[in-house]
Formats: sequence, C-alpha cells, structure tokens
Amino acid sequence: MKVYTDIDQFGPIKKPFVTTGTFDGVHFGHRVILKKLIKQAKAEGGESVLLTFYPHPRMILFPEDNSLKLLTSQPEKIKLLEKLGIEHLIIIPFTTGFSRMKAFKFVRDILVNKIGVYKLIIGYDHQFGRNREGNLKQLEELAPLFEFEIEEIPAQDIDAVNISSTKIRNALMQGDIKSADEYLGYEYPISGEVIRGNQIGRSLGFPTANIQYNNHYKLIPANGVYAVEIRVKETTYRGMMNIGRRPTLSDHDAGLTLEVNIFNFDENIYGKVITVLLRRRIRNEIKFKNLEALSAQLFKDKAKIKTYFIETKDTWKSPFI
Repeated sequence: MKVYTDIDQFGPIKKPFVTTGTFDGVHFGHRVILKKLIKQAKAEGGESVLLTFYPHPRMILFPEDNSLKLLTSQPEKIKLLEKLGIEHLIIIPFTTGFSRMKAFKFVRDILVNKIGVYKLIIGYDHQFGRNREGNLKQLEELAPLFEFEIEEIPAQDIDAVNISSTKIRNALMQGDIKSADEYLGYEYPISGEVIRGNQIGRSLGFPTANIQYNNHYKLIPANGVYAVEIRVKETTYRGMMNIGRRPTLSDHDAGLTLEVNIFNFDENIYGKVITVLLRRRIRNEIKFKNLEALSAQLFKDKAKIKTYFIETKDTWKSPFI
C-alpha cells in the first residue's frame, strides 16, 4: 500500500476507485464499503484509493471537546488498511481552512483534478464539505459533469453486519472485550513506549512493563485485569495487563496506569514500543488490604489467564502480528 501525506505526491493511476471518510477502527461495517471498493477496482482493472483525514475533524472543529475517543491511532489504522488490501491511502491534513472547503470545490479540486476519480463508492447518508453540505444528491448531479461514476452502499448492506463505532466504544468502556473484538474482527490494540516504573511488581514476583501512551484521544477500556497478547519486536507473548489507578499502592489518585506482566519473558525493553492486544477482562480493579493479598490475587489471575488461553476457541488472525 502506498501512503501519501501530501496529495500533491499522488501520481496518475489507472481508473481510481475512491472512497472517503475517517474509518476509525476499520471495523466490519467499514469493510463492507472497503471490500466492495477493492473488488470492483480489481474487476475493472482499476486501483483502490482511500481518502482520509488527520487529525480527526472533531479534534480541529471542537478542540475543547475531550469526549472524542478513537478506536485506532493513525499507525494502527494504516496497518489495518494495508492488511485489508487498499492500494493507495491519501491522508489529507485536516485544518480549519480545509474544513471551510465547499462540497463542489472538494469534488472538483480534490476528487477530480487531484485524484482523477473513475468511480466513487460511499456509504449511505454520506456527507462532506463545509458544514457537511455535500450529499448523495449533489454527487449524482456532479458525476456526469465531471465524468465519474457514483455508487452508494445501501443502508441494509452496512446495517446487516450490525456494527457501529459507538457499539464498539460502549463495549470497551464496559470492559466487554469479547464483544468489542468480535465487532472489530481483531484484538483491540494499545501501543506505547515502555517506561521505568517503581519496581513494586518485580518485588511481588510480577515484573511489569509500564506503558506510556501519548495519544489521549485513544480509547482506554474499563479499569481491570485483562488476558492479553503482547507483540515485542517480532515475537508475540501472552500475559496479563492491569488498567487502573493502583489503589492498593496509593491512597491518592496516581493517574491511570497501564502495566503488563509478560509471561516467560525477562528482557530489558525500556524505551521500546510494544503493542498489547486485549483478549478478555477477567476482573475489576480491587483495593487490597496489603501487598501480600495483592500478590496472592495476582497468582490466581495468572492461573486463570493461562487456563483461558488453553481453553479458548478463538482463531484470531491479528493484523498486528
């Protein structure tokens, strides 16, 4: 997949089949559109093009609104689209100025003059341009003028998979990783740099990799202990992850922490970026009366997670592995 962060880098290609949108999560609902795009492009000797935007438009249009939580970081989304088979990914920097571009100008200057769209495939109720003024009706009027085809994926085709980004976010915020992973079609990932912690986990027999996540727009699931897989360099390990505020270790709010105990692993990975894939939430975060009680529970958690991995029937083929 070729990635363009400047649309002027995009060269002429044969019969560009284009879709556009944010596609956060690249979940099953999105794939209805993307797979049709890829299939049609191949059938007619064309090439598939996804035009997306970064940052997410809401970050620019509503900078004070911190409620936006994304399912994928930009690198994660690129990886997912590449695995899916998109041939060209154009990432347009979304700015306040770009947001004021009228729908007609977007079609003429971007889709036609820059990309040379042969066919545009969009989901139902697609809106674009300044104040979301552009819609299917306007596209159908402009298509013959600029000599491109237009196809809208009907609501029943997308709704048939019964997936939405909102449904996935709600599942994650409730700690229902099983449902979230099934909706996504892959294990929910969290990536970040390993930083040095206070070494308390090591003293309990459970050394942890403390993950520093810098993307505060990325959705972090509900607090608790999770069965996870961890991608370190080119190898995948199993382990357990705690998301929470470590109430046993502190009487005050120390802030949210992400700590991973990697099974059968003893390497120095400080400064390395790892990816954690969440499989199941096994319990809530609990405040224990002392470190001995916490340690005892951690041994139980580890045994439960090892049993889960032995008994699980999931046959995931993660795009992050």
